[in-house]
Amino acid sequence: MITAESLRQPIDIASLEAYISKNVIEIQTPLSLKQFGFGQSNPTYQITASNKSRYVLRKKPPGILVSTTAHQVEREYRIIRALQKTDVPVPKVYCLCEDDSVIGTPFYIMEFLDGRIIEDPSMPGLSSVEKKELWSDAVHTLAKLHAVNPADVDLQSFGKPSGFYDRQIKTFNEVSKAQAAVKDIETQIPVGSIPHIHEMLQYFSDKKTQPRDRTSLIHGDYKIENLVFHKKEPRVIGIIDWEMSTIGHPLSDLTNLIIPFHLETKPQVMLVKSLSPESTKELVELYAQFAGWDPYPELMWGVAFGLFRLTAILQGVAARYAVRQASSAEAKDMAKGRHHAAKLAWEQVLRNLKNKDNFAKL
Repeated sequence: MITAESLRQPIDIASLEAYISKNVIEIQTPLSLKQFGFGQSNPTYQITASNKSRYVLRKKPPGILVSTTAHQVEREYRIIRALQKTDVPVPKVYCLCEDDSVIGTPFYIMEFLDGRIIEDPSMPGLSSVEKKELWSDAVHTLAKLHAVNPADVDLQSFGKPSGFYDRQIKTFNEVSKAQAAVKDIETQIPVGSIPHIHEMLQYFSDKKTQPRDRTSLIHGDYKIENLVFHKKEPRVIGIIDWEMSTIGHPLSDLTNLIIPFHLETKPQVMLVKSLSPESTKELVELYAQFAGWDPYPELMWGVAFGLFRLTAILQGVAARYAVRQASSAEAKDMAKGRHHAAKLAWEQVLRNLKNKDNFAKL
């Protein structure tokens, strides 16, 4: 369960109240604010209005940003607002403010979804049946997103129609270089490069092994903890944290969702056991049934890239922590996880190359 706590990154409440009173009449002032512990990239706050109604505010972090491609709250607002016209469950949005003078950086406000956010994908405390139902609806919800035609919701310009993985390779290479060079403000020690990054990028760039090009709206960080489930029923009532959304390859969302099955930590072993010995295959088959295409032949390439991407994201957390810009209370511990993620990514690439060689010998 995720709860809001004291403000680690205070904002000007009086200025926010003045803006809301003028622009968002649904929200009654005065306000009280608390900051959520989650949200590695964008500081996230719970607003409680004078009538006890709750809302959520997401803002860009303060200071000079390490990456210009991250923290895009404007994109979050745009896609959430567009998807309100579809059967994809998203929170209602109330406003987008791009005026830095209000609380220092751009922000948007959305409804507070009173449900369950499950941080641990092993879902401790739930029965095997409940876990399977929750994971199944997470997959079904993802297929709903991928079925939306961008043009139908005025998002045809939200990203490029092809070449998603090529762009990702280029972007993560550039971003990782910048992140690696960031020095800790106290120790002056740089974050450092991802081990084997050049070999991995070479593998991912090989057109002979890349997945067939496909296009859909994608969330960009689709995972269990970015879903709000109904308090009692096994269904998703909202997808949150859309800052990395774009038009891209649907495989990237699917592999991001199942990455926990490929992380060697005790809770994930429990997760696999709680569903079945072939949980990944079952979920992929379920997705194929809902989405109308079979991602299984390309899955392990996608998993390898997903692990590499996770490494770069955790390296980004480390870079933001180095300059004390990270917005989550757990940022320091998460930053350390990049070393293990890099090891898993490289090992998966090596397995894929071995399997490719074995297949070529047949």
